[in-house]
Amino acid sequence: MSRDHPTPDRRVIVTTLGLTQIMAWGSSYYLPAVIGPAVSARTGWPFPWVIGSLSLGLLVAGLISPHVGAAIERHGGRMTLAFSAVCLGIGQAVLAASPSLAVFVAGWLIMGFGMGAGLYDAAFGTLGRLYGRGARSTITSLTLFGGFASTVCWPISALLLDAFGWRGVCLVYAAIQLLVALSAYLLVLPRGVPAEPPLAAATPPEAGLAPRSLPLMATLAASITLSAVISSTLSVHLLTVLQSTGLALAAAVGLGALVGPSQVGARAVEMAIARYHHPIWTKLASVAFVVFGVAALWTGLPMLPVALALYGAGIGLESIARGTLPLALFGAPGYAKLMGRLAMPSLIAQAAAPSLGALLLEHVGASGLLSVLLGLALVNVLLVAALLAFKRNSSRPVRTIVPS
Repeated sequence: MSRDHPTPDRRVIVTTLGLTQIMAWGSSYYLPAVIGPAVSARTGWPFPWVIGSLSLGLLVAGLISPHVGAAIERHGGRMTLAFSAVCLGIGQAVLAASPSLAVFVAGWLIMGFGMGAGLYDAAFGTLGRLYGRGARSTITSLTLFGGFASTVCWPISALLLDAFGWRGVCLVYAAIQLLVALSAYLLVLPRGVPAEPPLAAATPPEAGLAPRSLPLMATLAASITLSAVISSTLSVHLLTVLQSTGLALAAAVGLGALVGPSQVGARAVEMAIARYHHPIWTKLASVAFVVFGVAALWTGLPMLPVALALYGAGIGLESIARGTLPLALFGAPGYAKLMGRLAMPSLIAQAAAPSLGALLLEHVGASGLLSVLLGLALVNVLLVAALLAFKRNSSRPVRTIVPS
């Protein structure tokens, strides 16, 4: 797409990416929670390996994410996201046909390429490459769609599981990726990229002097990674933590359901007021809500509903800040490449965090696990305070933010 061509309609692009994000998340990251027990029960494969296959996929996603960001920076997101749909579809087909645990794991490794090339960071990079510094509102809107992934796909997966078994679930999702998502990316997303991201020259970045860019990026990467560790640990072990307070499983599930609406609610509020503040305040609100939420969760009943609502709001805002803060601090040039690099430690941490959380549960219990997570959340507040200090001390824009 040349520089003189009109910018693609935001509503069409965001709606397309939003719907495909729901299915990408729902058929990969959120899939094992529904089919994992059935896979283990029907095949006899060890349950930790069935669930742990997702961690291996996330590891692959983290390792390829810098290359994904570089590809989007050079060529735009159309073919990269199409590649992700192909990998997710093929991986799910391999899962459906797997005769052994080794083949099942291989299917998740293939899906890891799809997750690395097709989840939030790749979609954010695509929007940043299309709309430049004007992409903030589209990123916020996209996360609002993404917040419904588990709400939409968990019931769909459960219905398909009852009707067709776990292999049938995987085949249906494979068809959706290869027929629907792939077609949507190829037909709706524009070919190529603007020669220069829109608004890049008119609204320079705010990150400060060039020598400070690497410490700033390292601080931002550390904060994003800590947020990922906390959210991925609790996403896997939340029901166990809630049951440790004496709740029955049904009550724990009911309370845990508060997290999803809280995420979406916080994102909706952010969408309404985003024009009035810098994204660093979104990030600060996110880490503060997570601190209060985890602290309240640690105290137990009767604080649990408040705790889960605060925690849900925090991780909901984190998804927005993860995409909008790098764009505001560093500007549009190199944004997709930067997102790929920031995603690498985050995805690797997400791969390892659930297993480390399980070890903590085994040795120090739920209270000990929450104490560790609270400590990490407090460190994250300090990291965001450092980001705020970087921003306030900035005197002129960074000219180049992504080292060669």
